[in-house]
Amino acid sequence: MNSSAQKAASLLKQTGKLTVVVQDNSPIHKSQEVRACWQSWSEQGLLLFFLPPYCPELNEIETQWHQLKTQEIAGRIFDNEYDLAMTIIQGMNRRSEQGDYHLERFIFNSA
Repeated sequence: MNSSAQKAASLLKQTGKLTVVVQDNSPIHKSQEVRACWQSWSEQGLLLFFLPPYCPELNEIETQWHQLKTQEIAGRIFDNEYDLAMTIIQGMNRRSEQGDYHLERFIFNSA
């Protein structure tokens, strides 16, 4: 998210537009470590919007994940997690191109 906040700060400076990230209520999204960054991110133009609990119809990733499971990976057996991950990434890339929407991959590093 720090990287996204830096991009948001640049966009805010160039265009005056804020960046909004929609998140579900996963515990990691509201952890103490993350909460400590909210003010800084907000000042950089990155705002967080949290979906209501138990609201899959508003969480687009739930729809996308359903489509991936039924169209991209249904009936397939994977030898390892890497092959599964690559299939999901390729499927999401195809869906974003077909739907003409921006897709950004985030890689989380454990501290």
